[in-house]
Amino acid sequence: MPISVSPVVFGPEPLSIDSIITLAERRVESKLDTDPLWRKRIDQGAAIVDGMLDREGQIYGITTGYGDSCVTAIPLSQVETLPRQLYTFHGCGLGRFLDSESARAVLAARLQSLCQGVSGVRFALLDRLHACLQEDLLPRIPEEGSVGASGDLTPLSYVAAMLCGEREVIWQGEVRTAAEAHAELGWEPLTLRPKEALALMNGTAVMTALACQAFGRAEYLLKLATRITALNVAALRGNPNHFEARLFAAKPHPGQARVAAWLRADLDVASLPPQQRLQDRYSLRCAPHVLGVLADSLGWLRGFIETELNSANDNPLIDPDAGDVMHGGHFYGGHIAFAMDSLKTLTANVADLLDRQLALLVDTRYNHGLPNNLSGAPAERAMINHGFKAVQIGASAWAAEALKGTMPASVFSRSTECHNQDKVSMGTIAARDALRVLELTEQVAAAALLAGLQGVHLRGDPLPVPLAAMVDTLREGFAPVVEDRALDGELRLCLDRIRTRYWSLYPET
Repeated sequence: MPISVSPVVFGPEPLSIDSIITLAERRVESKLDTDPLWRKRIDQGAAIVDGMLDREGQIYGITTGYGDSCVTAIPLSQVETLPRQLYTFHGCGLGRFLDSESARAVLAARLQSLCQGVSGVRFALLDRLHACLQEDLLPRIPEEGSVGASGDLTPLSYVAAMLCGEREVIWQGEVRTAAEAHAELGWEPLTLRPKEALALMNGTAVMTALACQAFGRAEYLLKLATRITALNVAALRGNPNHFEARLFAAKPHPGQARVAAWLRADLDVASLPPQQRLQDRYSLRCAPHVLGVLADSLGWLRGFIETELNSANDNPLIDPDAGDVMHGGHFYGGHIAFAMDSLKTLTANVADLLDRQLALLVDTRYNHGLPNNLSGAPAERAMINHGFKAVQIGASAWAAEALKGTMPASVFSRSTECHNQDKVSMGTIAARDALRVLELTEQVAAAALLAGLQGVHLRGDPLPVPLAAMVDTLREGFAPVVEDRALDGELRLCLDRIRTRYWSLYPET
């Protein structure tokens, strides 16, 4: 994918999900807004915090302990050491580590939140966070350990520690110590000021970053599943009149109608063989109705995610104009949790749809004359060849696991931290779950795509132009299956192409 021309600008203006994705994939440059008034306002918030310390004001997390320990007063002699204590005792994350793309997305999401100017941090902190993105110095963040309130404390502690030259990082493609990376860059590790560790850690950046990635993958999956459906309709000699515009005018969900329009364009009724069936099975006939739910949900999903992305979501907030400290609960990730729990269900339904289409393709009772299991073997070898039999079993397993993964995380709130965090969002778990369901659904899509390709090859009918062009592109990496061969390598290649959005599918609307 090409590098974008216009840089992403971190500052007071909102960013889109697409900006975070392109930054995470290193397809775009970035910069900090140069507006001197905005930069001054950022530093003004930090100055207010320092002024309150001079007056010995009581500020949560600055002159008090954290969470349930907010009743514990911190003497001024210890205030400077408190930020390091916060990220140190939160260094208890476990599980797999976020990959480089996800780590970049986390840095970008946290930076954009701090750019709102009400977190009481210095501009120098924003500058260093941005420098990490530019130099591709990435924190090594364990996936597990956040309940989504009070924000992503434990995973974000690895961001704070990295800025201070501690723990491990991904640097020049290798796992290194943060201290080594700082030395090679010629950087002095930061010493976090009062409120800065809390501002870095007490927010929703991890769940929001993962939600941005999940959204991008789901948006592409919608188009890919539509194209796969068109291939399968052609392979099964299905009835394209199921997607007629007048039908969808009678039930006018916009996304559903858009999917039907894509299918009409792909299937060009005039160029297909005459139809012999009035009604296809639901996995073909109702594909716009299944995929349309995802299509119609993308708008509000984007709204939830982008509002969170462009919010100040730590606590307390500092009003740099009035000089007030505002204690609240913006670290609660309920909107992201609900969006990701919903996306899990939407995506798993796509897996189920494509799995059912694949089951039709391989079964001679339902595939209208295609060979058993889509085997391309000649008659004298047919009895020992099994074509896509095992691929269909695999797709069924992946679909089943995706469906199993739709249990909502947000309803499993746990009271933690001495009942201070007694109602939490589980947003980070929901986002990780959504990415896993997407991964499994993409695996089903890879299997269904290669099976559809085999199906149209075996059928041998002329294809409408959009499908013929797709088949030509696919043939560059995936030859017809004549004699049985292991297909895992080709499935993995197909997955790589799905995840890099290799195929240009439908125009943006």
